[in-house]
Amino acid sequence: MIRQCQPQDVQDIYVIINDAAVVYRGVIPDDCYHEPYMPLHELEKEMKQMVFFGGQDGGQLVGVMGFQPLGEVTLIRHAYVLNSWQRQGIGSRLLNHLIKLTKTGRLLVGTWVEAHWAVRFYKKHGFQLLPNKDELLRAYWQIPDRQIETSVVLGRDLSQWA
Repeated sequence: MIRQCQPQDVQDIYVIINDAAVVYRGVIPDDCYHEPYMPLHELEKEMKQMVFFGGQDGGQLVGVMGFQPLGEVTLIRHAYVLNSWQRQGIGSRLLNHLIKLTKTGRLLVGTWVEAHWAVRFYKKHGFQLLPNKDELLRAYWQIPDRQIETSVVLGRDLSQWA
């Protein structure tokens, strides 16, 4: 089941993100990885900027994705599934749910260039690597230059469904 997360879900979202993000250790540059990967105060700030949706099983949140419409584009942000629940279709169900909610013609997602599993996941769902990733990251994300250097942006044109 997919549902919109509420402020009282912040602790569960925090656990999901930080559990799933351990896969970045040793993969992304050391100066970009820290523990916790997303501190609670940062998550609380992010929750004010976007809507999180969660996948649940038996009432327990096991995966989350942030959804952030920004005018002509919509961003998928903070897509994570608990390690013990990965490869069970939760991420796909969440992403498909957010695709259906998207009212703009273009859906964008940024991820680390070395997170090959994430790039494959988005490509499997019709996203393509975009050549102007630096421009897009500066326009729609508030991230440090170092993260821009080591990230990619994938996009999916949804205008044919409008």
